Amino acid sequence: MKAVNGYITKLMITAIVLSVMFVAGIPMIIVGATKSIPAVLGIGIAFTAVGFYGTPLAWTMYGSSRVLARIVYAVTEEHLYTVQEIAAQLSLSEKEVRAHLDKCFNKNFLPGYKRNGDTILLNENIAAANKEMSAECPYCGAKFTYTAQNARCPYCNSPVKK
Repeated sequence: MKAVNGYITKLMITAIVLSVMFVAGIPMIIVGATKSIPAVLGIGIAFTAVGFYGTPLAWTMYGSSRVLARIVYAVTEEHLYTVQEIAAQLSLSEKEVRAHLDKCFNKNFLPGYKRNGDTILLNENIAAANKEMSAECPYCGAKFTYTAQNARCPYCNSPVKK
């Protein structure tokens, strides 16, 4: 959920910034033109143009990405593991759910899961990545345990040679 929420937050911040640029650009044009300040006029024109075209796109992307968070929640928290179950729960067509699931997997919003046709399965390879191993650091000589996801010495931060 953390990855999809971060993605949605970035889209929302982008949409807000573009909205503010659009609104701020218009007075900047007026001030720049009436006070003969070409830099303010140019920035105002740029802000207005970018905001005018970017704001609707950004808000549309933000709105359409909210369903991705709902699908991730359905899989991780509600334990719905088929396209049919998710479609019924979210009142979406199966075709829409497949497209959203593809996007979720492409953006790695569902780590630890894999898709097999219309079924979502737990990825058994994730368990191997969480296995703890012992090592002795060749640089500082410290003995420690590590996982495949965190293969660094906790004392000198050097990488573990596997």
